[in-house]
Amino acid sequence: MRRLYEYILRLETVLAGLFLILMVALIFLGGVARMLHHPLNWTIDLATCFFAWSCFLCADIAWRRDALMRIELIPSRLSPRAAQWLATANYLIISGFLIYVIYAGAWLSWVSRARSFQGIPGISYSWVTMSLCVGGLLLLVTTLLKLRAHLRRDLPVPGR
Repeated sequence: MRRLYEYILRLETVLAGLFLILMVALIFLGGVARMLHHPLNWTIDLATCFFAWSCFLCADIAWRRDALMRIELIPSRLSPRAAQWLATANYLIISGFLIYVIYAGAWLSWVSRARSFQGIPGISYSWVTMSLCVGGLLLLVTTLLKLRAHLRRDLPVPGR
């Protein structure tokens, strides 16, 4: 199971980088084509799809590496035990929110399966909305692993 998770993490990192590069390349291609008086309107739409996916993938990478912004004003003023409880509550609130994101993303993907993405025939809008489910699931796994490590006292208390 650990090897599968490590493979998924590597794939996530590669896809996040690839989607960001493709997004920039498509926007640049669209700008050059417009300058040459042959606009390619689909480039911005496809770049938007890549942006949605890369946002969630990059958010999980940053969350896993503790590279997200945080405010340590309250935990630093609490006793160590109270700070532990606050951190546990934060992980549980984040987990609850991510479960909702996964549910809402799955519902949105299901109801938009017949809708074409920006009028491009053959490409369902569900490809974009599925980024909610996949990204939320990856973030939930990372959050639960952080919670488990926190409860085992493997992670330092935020702000200490």
